[in-house]
Amino acid sequence: MNITNLTIFQLHKHYRGGDFTPTQLIHYLLDQAQMRADDSAWIYLLKREEVQGYLDNLNGRSPDELPLYGIPFAIKDNIDLAGIPTTAACEAFAYTPTESAFVVQRLLDAGAIPLGKTNLDQFATGLVGTRSPYGATKNAFDAQYISGGSSSGSAVVVAQGLASFSLGTDTAGSGRVPAGFNNILGLKPSRGLLSNRGVVPACKSLDCVAIFATTAADLQTLFDITAVYDPKDAHANRHPETNRRVHAVSAAFSFAVPQPDQLKFFGNTLYEKCFQQAITQLEQVGGRKHEIDFSPFIDAAKLLYEGPWVAERYLACQPLIDDKPQTLLEVTRKIIAAGKDKTAAQAFNAQYQLQAYKKLTDTLLTPYDFILTPTSGTIYTIEDVMHDPVHLNSNLGYYTNYMNLLDYCAIAVPTGFTDKGLPFGITLVANKFADQQLLAYAERIQQALGLNLGVTTWPLPAPAESKIARGDDQINLVVCGAHMSGLPLNPQLLERNATLVKQCKSAPHYQLLALPGGPPQRPGMIRVEEAGQAIEVEVWSIPREHVGSFLAGIPHPLGLGKVELEDGSWETGFICEGYIAQQAQNISAYGGWRAYIKSLG
Repeated sequence: MNITNLTIFQLHKHYRGGDFTPTQLIHYLLDQAQMRADDSAWIYLLKREEVQGYLDNLNGRSPDELPLYGIPFAIKDNIDLAGIPTTAACEAFAYTPTESAFVVQRLLDAGAIPLGKTNLDQFATGLVGTRSPYGATKNAFDAQYISGGSSSGSAVVVAQGLASFSLGTDTAGSGRVPAGFNNILGLKPSRGLLSNRGVVPACKSLDCVAIFATTAADLQTLFDITAVYDPKDAHANRHPETNRRVHAVSAAFSFAVPQPDQLKFFGNTLYEKCFQQAITQLEQVGGRKHEIDFSPFIDAAKLLYEGPWVAERYLACQPLIDDKPQTLLEVTRKIIAAGKDKTAAQAFNAQYQLQAYKKLTDTLLTPYDFILTPTSGTIYTIEDVMHDPVHLNSNLGYYTNYMNLLDYCAIAVPTGFTDKGLPFGITLVANKFADQQLLAYAERIQQALGLNLGVTTWPLPAPAESKIARGDDQINLVVCGAHMSGLPLNPQLLERNATLVKQCKSAPHYQLLALPGGPPQRPGMIRVEEAGQAIEVEVWSIPREHVGSFLAGIPHPLGLGKVELEDGSWETGFICEGYIAQQAQNISAYGGWRAYIKSLG
């Protein structure tokens, strides 16, 4: 099978061109995965009959309707896929869920095809990828070296070109360290933006679902689809409008690095050299380096395992560790069992310390576009880790353990290779709800470096796949009223050379209002948590050069924001300020502006 790469854009191009079908691709990838069983990257590969139902759901659909049509992905085996056992790498813990995790279901509804469940450090406790009864997952570049964990298998199968993307989790670095060790990207989103419902908890108050992919462009698409508020997740956060927009980065940007005496490479001079090279590379694309006191971040990181948060790990698997401790690996059992004796006084004291660190780190972070660190200060062989499993694992968390405690977002980006041919990567860190900003910088850095994808020989695709790059020329715009085809204000789009992309409906989370004033009469859409429904809309593509003049004609209380469509994608579109609902007529029952106008005779 002639596959150029497994990026979303490229696979949809193959499908549209008739080069192969989703069924042919999925069967081919499953066969390839079976041939790599020695890598210990998979815990469970779906059988052809198990994957067929997902393929059948694509019948009569196309990439134009489903943003992830036929896109293969893998799932860390602490995240539920309906009908497939979830083990968290512990057979005694295993159960078979009847529903998929919220995030998984979002991906399935968008057309993605699951290939299987991937290996992990047991109960997501570890950054090494060796703490699994299913075997130590091998690095995609050199089988002697660790893959990183705990999302070991998820990173390796993407690096190998066996899946377009994968889901992992990140509590202490599990969504970043494996990305850095395998030449791919890992997004650790802001806490609560991706639902944890259907995910086996490690530290429930800190856990994040992470996403691995080979390009920032794919991560942008996947973030749009998965970062949706889940009212049934007690730890969910609402997605601010400012973080739904694609960011364009300026020619000059500022980043901060730890002071030289606070950088640790644990004797790995090759990694130290790579980090200095990465700094130079960022400066060459417009970055301005600053140094900051990194000690508050380091002190906060120590709280994760030295403080009472380990008690959350104990609570997550308490019945098993109390009644059947022998079913856990020794190293996992010792780490988790240490949480049993933590006290409430210790927990409150640690919270007070963390809050103090948070004040300091926010002050340090705010002046800069992001903080830059190595994703990891070193890498070890599997043999090294087996001889010293705890200390070496701790070293890998030096630049990662503080992240969720301090409530920041981050993205791991590959930047090159050591003289021994092992990947090296950096991590960009920003305040919570700056995910899109980090994705934009990751895209710029990735395009500047032009590394091949994962361990494959596939070159980095042209920036045309990027939402940011596409936005330089055209912007998709969702309209719901008088700007639709044949209606009074549609000429405002036509005279700006806009073209109709598709007619569709919004997601069922909106109300349609007939606004006071006019002529012409105008509607407004507002997003609601309850009593919403799907509204008829049109998606138009408008040249970027004409957007400014178009926006100038939008009257209050209308504005532009992000509108969720029925396929789960988000596009820029007309939205309305919520206060107007008290003055406007709710016409949602008509399902759209055309039907309402028709009802008026």
